[in-house]
Amino acid sequence: MSWLADHWLDLLGWGGSVLLVYSLLQARVLRFRTLNLIGCAVLLAFNAIIGVWPMVGMNAVLGAINVWFIVRLLRERHDDTAFEVVEVGIGEEFLRYVLRAHADDIQQFQPDFDPTALRTAEHAFVVLKGDETVGVVLLRADGDIARIQLDYVTPKYRDLSPGEFVFRRSGVLRDLGFRHVMTPPHMVGAYYPHVGFRSNGREFVLDL
Repeated sequence: MSWLADHWLDLLGWGGSVLLVYSLLQARVLRFRTLNLIGCAVLLAFNAIIGVWPMVGMNAVLGAINVWFIVRLLRERHDDTAFEVVEVGIGEEFLRYVLRAHADDIQQFQPDFDPTALRTAEHAFVVLKGDETVGVVLLRADGDIARIQLDYVTPKYRDLSPGEFVFRRSGVLRDLGFRHVMTPPHMVGAYYPHVGFRSNGREFVLDL
């Protein structure tokens, strides 16, 4: 306890610095902003205690910038205008390139995905933010059920659930005659309960 009482201020400063550096290693934009904000708050307190006011000012400004971006990102999470859903041809080279470029990451989150599924997929959608590719959804028709073969989101946008815009907000699946969406059974870290899907014990189902 005596050592902690003598060194708590150093620990505060080093802890804030480590957190700030760690935030820069995050691929997910929302996680990066959140951790960076916490690091700025810790360093603001540290520098205020030791009276280094230029650093207090800098961390206050950085913290305010992070708050602005976090609020913006949270608003965009369910904003119909934030993402665009574009249907692409199954055989398009652009789609194949995206799947090849992210093949290792796809296997981590959907280990049962078979790249040869393109042969049986009937609909492919690319989710875009501006001209940036955010995600890919592959579907196979089973009557009025759209069975998801792939639902992939790039690491940067993984905290924002952009797949929601394919399943609920774009209306594109209803326009194709689907009335239900059924998910693959082995997806890691599935977000579906947060966007209106219900569990049937093995998969998640959405009624359109």
